[in-house]
Amino acid sequence: MITRRAFARHVGGVVSAMPWAGEAFLAHRAMARVVPRSGMISLDSNENPAGPFPAALEAIKQGAADTARYHFEEFGAFAERLARSEDLKPDQVLFGVGSSEILSAAICAFTSAALPMITAVPTFEIPMEFARSLGHKTIEIPLTGSWAFPVKRLAQEADRAGGGLIYLSNPNNPTSSLTPNADLAWLASNLPANTVLLVDEAYIQFTDPSRVTSALDYVRRNQNVVVTRTFSKIYGMAGARVGFGCGRPDLVRSILTFKDNVIPILGLRAATAALGEAAIIVPKRRAEMTRIRGELCSWLREKGVSYIEPHANFLMIDIRRDVRSFGPAMFRKGVAVGRPFPPLDQMLRVTIGTDQEMARFRETFWQVYSA
Repeated sequence: MITRRAFARHVGGVVSAMPWAGEAFLAHRAMARVVPRSGMISLDSNENPAGPFPAALEAIKQGAADTARYHFEEFGAFAERLARSEDLKPDQVLFGVGSSEILSAAICAFTSAALPMITAVPTFEIPMEFARSLGHKTIEIPLTGSWAFPVKRLAQEADRAGGGLIYLSNPNNPTSSLTPNADLAWLASNLPANTVLLVDEAYIQFTDPSRVTSALDYVRRNQNVVVTRTFSKIYGMAGARVGFGCGRPDLVRSILTFKDNVIPILGLRAATAALGEAAIIVPKRRAEMTRIRGELCSWLREKGVSYIEPHANFLMIDIRRDVRSFGPAMFRKGVAVGRPFPPLDQMLRVTIGTDQEMARFRETFWQVYSA
């Protein structure tokens, strides 16, 4: 595992602006669009190789011929189904074209040139890049030495700024680490005035339930908290682009000022069908991913390679060299791995794939690592 001392090797003090981060991400996406993926092992985007649930696939097949209509009448029923699945009321949920659409709308609703977007880095960079593109104020501080979000510092920054939006990813992307339950509870109960906490739980269903408490608990208590989830990860529906958010009715209404509560009908029907199978399939998928991830971690330990203790379907490996050259070397050998996440420029994010994919990864990784 990576210690506090190792962390100090990667990060020192407050992290300043990182202009090449967005450029690297865009270059990665551009390469993914133009390079043929046939024969490639795709371990770069935290997708789920298991794909959609059986009922979701059937819903897509059955609904394909029915896409000439918008089917607005089904959106209310979907909101009710989502709310019921999370023990909420329909006016506490909204949905979007992936959770990213909801994140963007929340940034529009709760930040401005005066009210900042506040987070700790490294984390999922798109929300901060979007806030900057709007000309909104942004504040970044480093994660703690245990790779958690420093909740008291986040609250201090919000208090100093007079409010804003705190973004917290749990488990965090790219580090696959957790912020302790007690820390999250403290932050939710000690938010400064005019401050909203947005907890991105895209990967939480991959996490051992005994290790994490969902921030949905704070939504149910009517605290100033918004939670986003997605069907892209454990549900295996990244291409369907379905996400949802939960919050107090007034917070939901504020977000909906900047987006429509509309998604493509095939995604809606697939998500509805998947919810009906979630109680059975989600635990099975979590267990299977955990087994495969554990085998990779054991192999890395045998090879003397350090990594951050993972709690999602990906992990960060300390490669002790520049990831900007290591990643392309892997790609040339047919294995796509994660993009750079500054300031962790010597760490590689790897998605957990199938047994066969991870065998190919281990072989290729060792070839590049040993070169």
